[in-house]
Amino acid sequence: MGSLPVYCHYKNCPDYCKATVNIGDFARGGQTRGDHRASDHDFGTGEKYIPCGIVDEDNGQVHLIFGSSSKTSDFIVDTLFEWWNDLTLEEQQQTQQIQLKVDNGPESSGVRTQFLKRMVQFVDLIGKPIHLLYYPPYHSKYNPIERCWGILEKHWNGAKLTDALTMLLWAGSMTWKGLNPVVKLNLKTYKKGISLTKKAMRAVERRLERNPLLPKWDILIRPA
Repeated sequence: MGSLPVYCHYKNCPDYCKATVNIGDFARGGQTRGDHRASDHDFGTGEKYIPCGIVDEDNGQVHLIFGSSSKTSDFIVDTLFEWWNDLTLEEQQQTQQIQLKVDNGPESSGVRTQFLKRMVQFVDLIGKPIHLLYYPPYHSKYNPIERCWGILEKHWNGAKLTDALTMLLWAGSMTWKGLNPVVKLNLKTYKKGISLTKKAMRAVERRLERNPLLPKWDILIRPA
């Protein structure tokens, strides 16, 4: 808390979803861990998980949620709820504002109606302003969470992720700045393609303070 001099009492949290993780007896590249060979062809798998990560730049804690459904606006905001609920009461009380650095993907962009609606609801529930800052296209590599994904890939390397528990154990045993991540599984089914009507979105827009110079990239949401 308050470790960044410019953002004292802010929670500075980059957020980003990673590519789908296939579960099964599949070769994944890298050096294989264990004595068993993986299948030399991937013919598809019915079990897949989408990781969504949040790194708290104040304390270095990483939160990884593996979703079993689809990468949607609702999945991303539900991940934020999980992250907030995992904070201590003292951390929640001391936080005056959350600065969220977001990848400009289609599920969380500054024009995605369902995402913005859920973010307004999230802000009202926690009673803290959230400042959404977006990376420009093709610049998500500068998001600190990307370095976490790189460490995770290097950590589990060629390990066979034969089931969800193995995946979670591998992910939970990596370290970022000396800390193991908080790892959870989300088995909720999410519906794709949810969007608001223009009338419903007008009510949401009234809650958004868009930077006039960067209206799609710099958005402040205050509690009602």
